[in-house]
Amino acid sequence: MTTGSDQPIPTGRGAAGNPANRFLPVIRESDYEQLEFDEEFLEGLRRPRTEYFRDSAKSIISENDSPDIPFRYSLNPYRGCLHGCSYCYARPTHEYLGLSAGLDFETKIFYRDDAPRLFRHWLARPAYACEAIMLSGVTDCYQPVERELRITRSCLEVALEARQPVSLITKNALIVRDLDLLSELAGQGLCRVAISLSTMDQELTKVLEPACSAPAARLEAVRKLSTAGIPVHLMAAPLIPGLTDSDFPEVLQRAAAAGAKSAGYIMVRLPLTVEPVFLEWLQRHRPDEEQKVRSRLQSIRGGRLSQSEFHVRMRGTGIFSEQISALFRVNRVRSGLSEQLPALRTDLFRPPADAAGQRTLF
Repeated sequence: MTTGSDQPIPTGRGAAGNPANRFLPVIRESDYEQLEFDEEFLEGLRRPRTEYFRDSAKSIISENDSPDIPFRYSLNPYRGCLHGCSYCYARPTHEYLGLSAGLDFETKIFYRDDAPRLFRHWLARPAYACEAIMLSGVTDCYQPVERELRITRSCLEVALEARQPVSLITKNALIVRDLDLLSELAGQGLCRVAISLSTMDQELTKVLEPACSAPAARLEAVRKLSTAGIPVHLMAAPLIPGLTDSDFPEVLQRAAAAGAKSAGYIMVRLPLTVEPVFLEWLQRHRPDEEQKVRSRLQSIRGGRLSQSEFHVRMRGTGIFSEQISALFRVNRVRSGLSEQLPALRTDLFRPPADAAGQRTLF
């Protein structure tokens, strides 16, 4: 299979190519006509190599002012994500780096190996008033490279030292590696975890979220986390009308049986360059459902495929959106899940030691 420019479709990736960067004045079009017999070159295009780059930005904490996101601060150890989810709303952030929201987002990944040091410095500021921090909020803090780099784990160690409350969201079962730290934080009311899972269909997951943990592995992570005393929230996200919207009753039941305590959902969002990436994926992997998905998205997005307005972008509008919301609430209650977990404690916070091991007095 090839794209319109006769470029081979990569295997094991969410995106098929690199949409143009909206910030760059020059658009580059690849021409492979003269390379049709170069099998070695074409095989490299089918299996693009993942590259990792050190991110030298001077800050690690991002501040959010969106009224429909339930946290103010987030810590993101990675930019870009190997998981390769075609619908990922974070894809356009790669365009700020001069790259593409397509394949570049999942093959050119930036890591913050100094994140623990920057996190420690940020928490030690005299003016800091403790409140919960989200890991990651943008790209997954437990994507596969975390197994080797252990940046997220090191940040959790800083949080534990400072008794800093943290929330985490992931779709990777790698999170259970850090059960020791997470359970100690949770024992002090300082930690909760959200596991993202929208379908139990493994065949769909393999192409929709190609490098993520299987649904069964994520449920097992829910079980291990909850058994260790860590409050778990099931996030049915993204809910894709016409594709995964009928799956959440089973997902909620299975998550509750595994020990989850609460659940919520987010309607799929296709901001900016995410739209062409997802639509191309839909045409390639689910052509029979393409028209249904488009039609249902338009019915909940005011005739469009995406909405950016606060208060509606996470849920949509209209009768179909209201039906989904009502059905989700009914199934959440039926499964014994609440809407949200209790708030985390902030009264235990103490500034962490500096690089020399000194703590502040005030």
